[in-house]
Amino acid sequence: MDKNQRIVLVGGGLITLALFFVEPFFALIALVCVLVLLMSLRIMGDTTDYPLVTADLSENAREVVVTNTGTTRAQKIHVDLVPLNIEFDIASLDPDEISRFALDTMISEAKAVVTYENPRGEAFKRSYPLSALRAGRDPTEPLFPIFGSR
Repeated sequence: MDKNQRIVLVGGGLITLALFFVEPFFALIALVCVLVLLMSLRIMGDTTDYPLVTADLSENAREVVVTNTGTTRAQKIHVDLVPLNIEFDIASLDPDEISRFALDTMISEAKAVVTYENPRGEAFKRSYPLSALRAGRDPTEPLFPIFGSR
């Protein structure tokens, strides 16, 4: 438990205890608020050092656009384009940095398998369908994994 969580826990516990002597119902409301704050801090802690590398096709389908949408540097990035038998490496991407890989011809459909590491050496692997007819990422996909599921 980090410093911020301890401050919220101790401060919230004291406020809840004080409200319990005034009105127990108010103490329950304060307890729920403290628990919500602790859960929010916990979720925020899961996303502090998390790189998220995405791959997509450019509008003309002649480039693979690799973007780090995470919160820390992604390094040792390796991209495989299946079934085109094309692979390439990117040394590192900072948050919100974009790298482009030019293709010889247009592609209509493929899958990009992306493997990368964060600065601590933890390995991540994701795959993205690439289609010239379906532009952009899925808007319903969460921007970061929830509750530590990687």
